[in-house]
Amino acid sequence: MQKYCLRTSVCSLLVSVFFILSCRGQTKTPAKDSLSGGLKIHPKIIKNYFITRYPEEFFFVQCGLQDKAGNMWFGTAGNGINYYTPALGGFINFTKQDGLCHNDILCCAEDKAGNIWFGTRNGLIRYKPSGAHPARKDFSSFLISANVISASDRKKIPYTYQPADNFVWSILQDNTGKLWFGTNKGVYIHDPLTDAGNDPPLFTQFFDNNTLVNKNNLHLKDIQSMVQDTKGNIWFASGYIKGEGICRYDGKSITNFKPDSISSFREAMVSKNGDVFFLDVYRGAYVYDGKTFTNFTKKLGINDTIRTMLEDKAGNIWFGTNSDNMYNGGTGGVWRYDPSATNGNSLKLFTTKDGLSHNCVLCIVEDRDRNVWFGTRFTGLCRYDGKSFTDYTDRPVTTKTD
Repeated sequence: MQKYCLRTSVCSLLVSVFFILSCRGQTKTPAKDSLSGGLKIHPKIIKNYFITRYPEEFFFVQCGLQDKAGNMWFGTAGNGINYYTPALGGFINFTKQDGLCHNDILCCAEDKAGNIWFGTRNGLIRYKPSGAHPARKDFSSFLISANVISASDRKKIPYTYQPADNFVWSILQDNTGKLWFGTNKGVYIHDPLTDAGNDPPLFTQFFDNNTLVNKNNLHLKDIQSMVQDTKGNIWFASGYIKGEGICRYDGKSITNFKPDSISSFREAMVSKNGDVFFLDVYRGAYVYDGKTFTNFTKKLGINDTIRTMLEDKAGNIWFGTNSDNMYNGGTGGVWRYDPSATNGNSLKLFTTKDGLSHNCVLCIVEDRDRNVWFGTRFTGLCRYDGKSFTDYTDRPVTTKTD
């Protein structure tokens, strides 16, 4: 990686500041800012093409969040982690070349201490901030199975790594501060309060609990999403490996539900009114009101294959769909449902014709300014401010392979 001397970095920073102050409202070209620790800053989200045998459509932005400081983080399929902040004027990319355990980032979450956790196809990545912006030394990677301890005798369980047993699909921090990790081999828990001195951290298996009631003999493998509702229940969206449907843990026992006989779900979400949503890619989003499950999207008239969902601060619910719909024949894009609409136009579809970076949307994130970000296929990323889209995709998408 190209290095710059201190004088060059400081001069670049001063030139950048002068340019911003003298050219407000104009497009800024990101500089090699000294605040980035020598890492390259890009105006668009980065595409690395590490795996050249796959076509570009196999790569996408699949998770994201805004941290407590207001910075944006996006996890990609195959292109590592992208960090964005207006202070630097662009994106910084972190990959295996920077010490990450894998370039396929499946999920992410920020804990109460300000650490950001990323689940990958080969274990966990933890980012511990040491300054205003991330540096390589702030990231550490580790395998969950290497650190599992038994809750009964607190002894370390022998390391039994098998291929694919460190796929970390989902992360949740509950209201007590415990961190939950959904993997191919089950659910694991890390308690920062009781494990403050260990690095790498220790984990306990969820089922390593002698008081847990599990009448249905559930395994909680391949948990795609986890949420905690307003009553403290933890909900698990089971994927395809076990197909246990929707599972609920009330602090004592764990049970499961299969509305319309559906055995696998992709995402879970708790709405502002306390309802819990569960997304099946092909059948749509189901909502649980505390008594019954209802197919929410079918009721709205949305029949697309849905990949992700989000309720924004204004109460709108967004549904990201798949282009070249495999099940219902839809054209893709993202739906916005506005429950407050009084003119009969509560549903609106946004597509590439409106400025969306791609019609296959796999990730939706809202920032503190109420901008909504969409991660799409072809490592696409765009931001909607309520009026128009800003595209941060590296270059126009193509179906050609590299």
